[in-house]
Amino acid sequence: MKVLSLLPWADWLALFSFIAAWMGYAWFATVWGFRRPSLLASTNRYRRFWMLQSTARDPRVLDGIIVQSLSTSPSFFASTSIIITGGLFALMGTTDKAAELVREIPFAQQTPILVFELKVLVLVAIFVYAFFRFSWSMRQYTFASLVIGSMPDPEDFSTGKFDREQFANRASAMLGLAAETFNSGLRAYYFSFAAMAWFFSPLAFLMATLLVVAILYSREFRSDVLQVLND
Repeated sequence: MKVLSLLPWADWLALFSFIAAWMGYAWFATVWGFRRPSLLASTNRYRRFWMLQSTARDPRVLDGIIVQSLSTSPSFFASTSIIITGGLFALMGTTDKAAELVREIPFAQQTPILVFELKVLVLVAIFVYAFFRFSWSMRQYTFASLVIGSMPDPEDFSTGKFDREQFANRASAMLGLAAETFNSGLRAYYFSFAAMAWFFSPLAFLMATLLVVAILYSREFRSDVLQVLND
């Protein structure tokens, strides 16, 4: 509890603003995505087109290769998150040297060792959260593979024995959930860069948080990729 009393009010304000911005943007991106096209919503539309084509394809080797390729990204980031988390815990054992390095930066704010360790723990929490999101995305892609693999033969869809739309919607929804979870983990990486600015000053922390929110918004709602997908 001593570290909490050592933390200045400016740092508390910056930390709460960081958490509010992260949670608020996640809520905003979900709600605003229903009102105007977002990157996730646009790619979900293409996922449904893909699954509709998959129902008419036999064998579905190509679809399995694509799903496996998509799952490599969350797998890579999950492994990276573990390595970064281990590095941050190793940093906890050398906080004196790390704090001295930060103090050498002219515009960096001088902070006690306990406060420095708290900032490191915040980064640890971010990457642990990212690991759980990426690992869950990997499992969701596995579930999506099972749904695609369980699709009946194209002839059964043609004869009306099974509903083509129902299978396509279920498979595309699973792929969309996996992509959304991966996006959530990737968003944690973006906000981790903002958290790194906290080592310099609470003002830099706050400004970096606002910058990250602006970058995320521009990429999810104003990017050239989104325009191409919707043309």
